[in-house]
Amino acid sequence: MKHRMLRINEIVKRELSGIIAREISFADALVSINHVDVSPDLKNAHVFVSVLGSDSGESVLSKLASHRATLQAELARHVTMKYTPHLTFHLDDSIERGTRVIEILQEIETPRGENE
Repeated sequence: MKHRMLRINEIVKRELSGIIAREISFADALVSINHVDVSPDLKNAHVFVSVLGSDSGESVLSKLASHRATLQAELARHVTMKYTPHLTFHLDDSIERGTRVIEILQEIETPRGENE
């Protein structure tokens, strides 16, 4: 069962990435789907999106939310499932957090004398 859900998550992520790339254009942002978490009953999917660029994450999320019906319809055409999940978009800041952690670690590693 666990492997099935992992496969479903990957398929939905891959197809949704392609659909978003074709259907929606973002002027000043690179939008990528990091992770999709489909519920076991296949009725809901949480889509974690990262945004690189000058567009704010909130504006990208609202644009995705406004196109949700179209995205779900396209997903239903591309992926045969018992239900087409209701998509909920979330901003995934894990990449930013990871980058910040690396910066902090680099600051810690730099001997104190070198900065002064």
